[in-house]
Amino acid sequence: MPRARTLGLVAPSGFLPDPGVIDRAARFFSGQGWQVVAGESVFAREQRFAGPDDLRLADLQRFATDPSIDVVLSARGGYGLSRLLDRIDYAAIRARRAPLVGYSDFTAFSLALLARGGTSFAGPSAGDFGTEHPDPYTVEHFFGVLQSRTYSVDLSLQGPVGTVEGRLWGGNLAMLLALLGTPFMPRVRGGILFVEDVNEPAYKIERMFLQLAHAGVLQRQAAIVLGDFEPVTPMPNDNGFDLAAVVARLRALSGVPVYTGLPFGHVARKLTLPVGGRARLSARRGGRATLELSRYPSLA
Repeated sequence: MPRARTLGLVAPSGFLPDPGVIDRAARFFSGQGWQVVAGESVFAREQRFAGPDDLRLADLQRFATDPSIDVVLSARGGYGLSRLLDRIDYAAIRARRAPLVGYSDFTAFSLALLARGGTSFAGPSAGDFGTEHPDPYTVEHFFGVLQSRTYSVDLSLQGPVGTVEGRLWGGNLAMLLALLGTPFMPRVRGGILFVEDVNEPAYKIERMFLQLAHAGVLQRQAAIVLGDFEPVTPMPNDNGFDLAAVVARLRALSGVPVYTGLPFGHVARKLTLPVGGRARLSARRGGRATLELSRYPSLA
């Protein structure tokens, strides 16, 4: 009889305002036949962080390299991983090849690991499983991706008809910008860049895209795929300048195919996406598309 899978919960960024999330997430995974272990950081608090830097670093490093833990799930985002990036042993984590999953602030770690040849996942956090009714779409694709060597999902995307293929990478747009000019920014050419953000005004979203364009990042991609940005903070002097205007400008300045509608971001309904894996995106008429994923750590 195969052993039960083990989920490790860590909090490498902000503290959990509601620690009960962990109990509820643990009950959910237990109901799926998994065992759950939690690091000290999950229950710690120091200022806005889930405990001191040393504690959060030790939890992340230990869980990501422990052979008895099958999947490591970030408890939440917030802020804090940027403080740890220069102290993480990426080689040891890359060698272990355990699926590591999170989003928002977790983008900093995912991209830093990718810059050193490793692959992780942008996907749900413990909070997504710690609700009374976890989103079925999120649950389906979380287990579907992690338990398969290759994975395909049909999507509704708006963008040009055609097929693009490349390394999938990205995450939170603000965190991506924070890594520009640092050794933790991956140098990806011909990739499929996906981004999302939340509570940003339209002009700031455009300014971030302009910075990526000025740095030459956007033009080096095979395609750009936009996830969820809602809510977009309205400003009194927008005068009709909104996310649609930003997307139109992005299409003009990048010179590469831009797609909107990816189910990913600070929302309940989200995919689990391998940051550093291989992706093939086939867009058809009528806004239908298929995303095929491969070359990522899995439980299969």
